[in-house]
Amino acid sequence: MTQQIPSTEPELTGVRNFRDVGGLPTVDGRRVRYGVLFRSGHLAHATAEDAAFLSSLGLHTVFDFRNAADQRLEGPDVALPGVRNVNLPLSDPADGAEFWKMVRDGDLEQLRSILADGKGADRMISSYRLIIKERTAEHSRVLRSLAEDSVPVLMHCAAGKDRAGLSVAVTLLALGVERDAILEDYLKSNAKHRRYKVQRSGSSASAYSPEVMELLSPLFDAREEYLSAAFETVEETWGGVEPYLEQALGLTPEARERLRERLLD
Repeated sequence: MTQQIPSTEPELTGVRNFRDVGGLPTVDGRRVRYGVLFRSGHLAHATAEDAAFLSSLGLHTVFDFRNAADQRLEGPDVALPGVRNVNLPLSDPADGAEFWKMVRDGDLEQLRSILADGKGADRMISSYRLIIKERTAEHSRVLRSLAEDSVPVLMHCAAGKDRAGLSVAVTLLALGVERDAILEDYLKSNAKHRRYKVQRSGSSASAYSPEVMELLSPLFDAREEYLSAAFETVEETWGGVEPYLEQALGLTPEARERLRERLLD
């Protein structure tokens, strides 16, 4: 069990799933520094008070992992003065657009056909594996940016759970954070007040029926099996974390040490 860290989670009105990732232990006895690595859902609906709080963090960079379809649905991030916003999509802009329209419309038969009998969880596992295997350039850019100058940093996607969750997990792997601590942080996205609110356009009774919500639950859960699939992909594809960081992400020992000095106590 990892040590409990103090709560550093403010009450934000229009930003869900925000937290400081500080306090997580590394395998060599250090800890992630507070105030340098944050994660959240999108900032498109941030209130003026939310924006004022985010501005107070002294952020250097916000990494937005949403794609164009996400941004059309939710809107662009609010502008934070003096903060660099880097849009680095971790999925194709067209990928899933029709799927999410169907989710919002609440077509029960279609939802059953693609999500029932474990297919929803399988979809998530496949997505996690694919992001690890095919988005090495993006994850490399994030780590190299952090090693150079991009801290304090906030990483987010739409819900702050999957694409941001994987990017935070990759960063924590590079820092040498204990695997159980990475998982513990990832699973915090399951808290009710942190979960993404899907915008449903269906007006029929079935739109919010228990069956529909049960079918959708794998998409909005943070599950150990999802992150484990990502870790397994690293092992199966590159033979471990070290060759993954060096070969796939091009993170030199020097850059990794700079990263650790910037983000660890």
